[in-house]
Formats: sequence, C-alpha cells, structure tokens
Amino acid sequence: MHDLESRLNKLEEKIKQPNFRKNKGLGNEVGYYVFDYHAEKELMVRERIDYLVSKYENGSQDFKLVVFDLYDIIIDSLIREGFLELCMEFEKSKGFSEITKAVNEMLRMEEDNLNNEILAHIRNNTPSNAIIFLKGVGKCFPMLRSHKILNNLHQCVDDVPVVMFFPGKYDGQSLILFSEIKDDNYYRAFKLVD
Repeated sequence: MHDLESRLNKLEEKIKQPNFRKNKGLGNEVGYYVFDYHAEKELMVRERIDYLVSKYENGSQDFKLVVFDLYDIIIDSLIREGFLELCMEFEKSKGFSEITKAVNEMLRMEEDNLNNEILAHIRNNTPSNAIIFLKGVGKCFPMLRSHKILNNLHQCVDDVPVVMFFPGKYDGQSLILFSEIKDDNYYRAFKLVD
C-alpha cells in the first residue's frame, strides 16, 4: 500500500467527482468500494473520516457523507433489545463462538432479506444524496463478517456509493484482516484507491 496520507487525499478527490456519486463507469455493478489500510493506522483513518464529515456537513457540496459504525450498530441493537448484559453472561458460560451465533441470529445476519437489523438501519438512515462510509469492521470481527454486509446491502441500498474502510488488505477479491485471517468470500466491491 502506498502512503496512507496520499491515499486518503485520493479518496477525498474521488468522492467529490460527480461520476463517482452517480456510480458511472462501473459496468453496471453496484458502487461499493473498499478502502484498505494497515490496522495500526486505524486512528489516523478515523480522524480523517471525522474531518471529512465535518468539512462537508455545511452543505457546500451536493452530497452528504453518512457514516455507519458497524460495531456501534450492533451494540445499540443489543441495548435496544435488552440483550447486552445477557450476552456478557452467555459468553462467560457458553463461549465466544456461541455468543457470535446468538448475536448473528438476533441481528438476522444469516437471512438474506431486508429484515436484517444492520441493513435496515443503514437503509432507514441514508438520504438520497449520500455517500455511505462503513467503519468499525475490525472492532466487530468475527462477530460480524464484512462480506455479509457488502453482499446483502445491494438489496436495499444500490443508488448511492458505499465505501467500506477495512483494516487489512483487499486484493479485489478477498479481504485479509490483521495479516493473518483471510476471508475468501466474494465481495461485491471495488478497490477504491491503490
């Protein structure tokens, strides 16, 4: 990966292009992108996302940056359903793999439909002129696998670009998280910048 600062600058230039926001030039594919970076640069990426949101929130552009932290969505859902404390106890008694299954079931992550809690939240909170930034992928791994979001999000959000910030490496086909864990699932996404 090239210098992260220059890649983040390229990201900003890319999102300002009208063709990017209209999903032009993608061979009729949905405009989903992955911005990969080294996990140790997470704080730098978070700061830049916050900076971009602040910079473009005044309405000087014809788009709105909408940021969804996948981890925060999961925690908020668990709190709303009254399951957060129960999950902590369940993890102690049954283990992490069982709590992962239980949370995925509660969020309806195994279902390929619009009743999925995370997809519904994103759909219901995205204006028509948005560019969606998805972050928090590393914080919720392996509780939530990013391919489940990208491969199902097209059912409810296909008219605005989506950029997933991924703390690992994306080769255009597979995501490699934390230099050790390879996810060979197919991703409906393009690499945003090299």
